[in-house]
Amino acid sequence: MRQTATMADYDNIYIDGAWVASDGDSRIDVINAATEQVMGSIPEGTASDVDKAVAAAKAAFDGWSRTPVEERQKFLVRLNEALQARSAEIAQTIAGEVGMPITWSTMIQAGLPAGNMQTFATLLDTFEFEEEIGNSLVVKEPVGVVGAITPWNYPLHQIICKVGGALAAGCTIVLKPSEIAPLNAYILAEIVHEVGLPAGVFNLVTGTGPVVGEAIAAHPDVDMVSFTGSTRAGKRVAEVAAGTVKRVALELGGKSANIVLDDAEFEKVIPKGVFACFLNSGQTCTAHTRMLVPNSRYDEAVEIAAAAVSGTQVDDPTKEGMHLGPLISQAQWDRVQGYIQQGIDEGAVVAAGGLGKPEGKDTGYYVKPTVFANVTNDMTIAQEEIFGPVLSIIGYEDDDDAVRIANDSNYGLSGGVWSADQERALAVARRMRTGAVDVNGGAFNIAAPFGGYKQSGYGRENGPYGIDEFLQTKSLQR
Repeated sequence: MRQTATMADYDNIYIDGAWVASDGDSRIDVINAATEQVMGSIPEGTASDVDKAVAAAKAAFDGWSRTPVEERQKFLVRLNEALQARSAEIAQTIAGEVGMPITWSTMIQAGLPAGNMQTFATLLDTFEFEEEIGNSLVVKEPVGVVGAITPWNYPLHQIICKVGGALAAGCTIVLKPSEIAPLNAYILAEIVHEVGLPAGVFNLVTGTGPVVGEAIAAHPDVDMVSFTGSTRAGKRVAEVAAGTVKRVALELGGKSANIVLDDAEFEKVIPKGVFACFLNSGQTCTAHTRMLVPNSRYDEAVEIAAAAVSGTQVDDPTKEGMHLGPLISQAQWDRVQGYIQQGIDEGAVVAAGGLGKPEGKDTGYYVKPTVFANVTNDMTIAQEEIFGPVLSIIGYEDDDDAVRIANDSNYGLSGGVWSADQERALAVARRMRTGAVDVNGGAFNIAAPFGGYKQSGYGRENGPYGIDEFLQTKSLQR
């Protein structure tokens, strides 16, 4: 590796406990989202690299799977401690790669991965790997070699959701991080090496989805693929993995509805709903991108949302503060601009923001936080995942109509309900066809199951569910 204060060039990939050269001779540049300058580079891996990594993971599986739970737990604790020790470096790296401002990046991009690793370690104190049912001893065994394919928006968090759960379960891993934000994965690989995780238990192969990702999904010695990313890419992973009938877990896109009931305190909850859409500049699969408000208070809701946006700052991610940063790439900037234009073309009204870059932000992939009014749920901006700070406000007649609109989506990952009556809010939340619902702003819980309904995917991450996902069930009759 060649690293300076502004550049991190990684020459190798990590296989079987060692840094080794990729079989490929091409490289991928990593671009800083705020400066548009190269901040590092990584090898562009090949299918043969995957073969070597999978062979190492397969060879290591027997030993790691039979390692006592207490010993696996000790490794997870060491990994958590090392993640905490490098928290500032992780936050700065991801602030550059993704564009999330450093204050948020420290709390979320660096804080959540360490917290998740510690949660997995703690859960091993009580996790039940076997039970007796009649004359049967039912045991939960690690599924085997896990291929983990992860996204760029919360890169290390999504890696740890998979790696932490799989290690706790006794699986070995081949990781392909997003080639857009891979530098944080190298920090993890360095940590893995430093804490002495047995060779072959964790392997890192960088590269593109069509090459490295497909090789992992298709490999006959990969027992399970855990993928987080777009629904389009997830469908391809499932298709390729079907050839070897391996287990697949998919955490995909979302178009989450945030239902504001008519008795909610709009002045307080509408700005919170805007924030739930705009966090990480909208590059969040659980973003509440559809705000559903009663028609009787529609204009009021739009006015409050627009005012909240006017107070939202967009600025350099290296600055401390609670502002928004840029999008991750030129391609993502172009995508978001295309959706804003499509919203205008289909008759939605820009209540705040709109096309182009914020004033004074010519360099960097900055966008204007945008609120659309007069949106109907059949519009493209209400049905497709934009992955930018673009909020659609949709009117409804009554609670039943709100639930109908919320469920009128191909997705079902997250959502929200706001009401002065907690029981009323819970009743509405129970009717929403989605994997998670925030009721009156309930906080994110890293020990609760995370995953989707419908085309948001299948499988669950986090907490005990995130360990169970990597286990198989066997019955021993006595």
